[in-house]
Amino acid sequence: MLRSTQELFGYKIKALDGEIGKVHDFYFDDQTWIVRYMVADTGGWLSGRKVLILPSLLGQPDWTSQNFPVSLTKHEIEKSPDINLNKPVSRQHETRLYEYYKKVPYWLYFTPQEAGAVPPVPSSKEVESMQKKNKEEKEVKDYHLRSIKEVIGYDIEAEDGGIGHVEDFVMEDVVKMIRYMIVDTKNWLPGRRVLISPEWIKKVSWGAKKVLLDMTRDMVEKSPEFDPSQPINRKVEERLYDFYGRPKYWI
Repeated sequence: MLRSTQELFGYKIKALDGEIGKVHDFYFDDQTWIVRYMVADTGGWLSGRKVLILPSLLGQPDWTSQNFPVSLTKHEIEKSPDINLNKPVSRQHETRLYEYYKKVPYWLYFTPQEAGAVPPVPSSKEVESMQKKNKEEKEVKDYHLRSIKEVIGYDIEAEDGGIGHVEDFVMEDVVKMIRYMIVDTKNWLPGRRVLISPEWIKKVSWGAKKVLLDMTRDMVEKSPEFDPSQPINRKVEERLYDFYGRPKYWI
């Protein structure tokens, strides 16, 4: 199912033995657009401490009660590595996090071509070998993790000029992947929103906070309008992809 990421902000996070706080943010990989972490705000329980939770530990959100279950105890979350959201998430912190939860790090088996694939379960020898290799590798300085909240508000430019800004993202809750940006064109076409797939992005200038598309303003102006009050179903997606003449990700 496709859901707005901002809709999930503030959902109550339910551990195996009680509530632990609320959904604060998500971090995604800007090469594959896969969501790598949920940022949990523990609120008054741990004096506002924020922790990262792996997607593999997330359950299915309850849209009615606005609960987001996680397969962790409150004690496991309390003892998890600290995170400073004022600094980029380093590979060292990610490594500590995966070691703490006894999980195989995604960077040891994922490539952009394998995005969304379910990795095979490695043997204990393979895990040991991968961990050793990872420790021997040179520190990775550009690890492509971005905050959803940080990117909301970025300017959007077509090939021939600006068209608006990033208002929100749409995430597929099964594979935890960003499928669309919701673009607000109010500075150009008042009151209109459109969906743009990450596959149609030519480049993101993170320093300039700008997203560059490989399409013209005319194409965006004539594209199907997005209605946030309506669900994004396959019919909506087919209409969008057919308009742009782009290959469909689900085929």
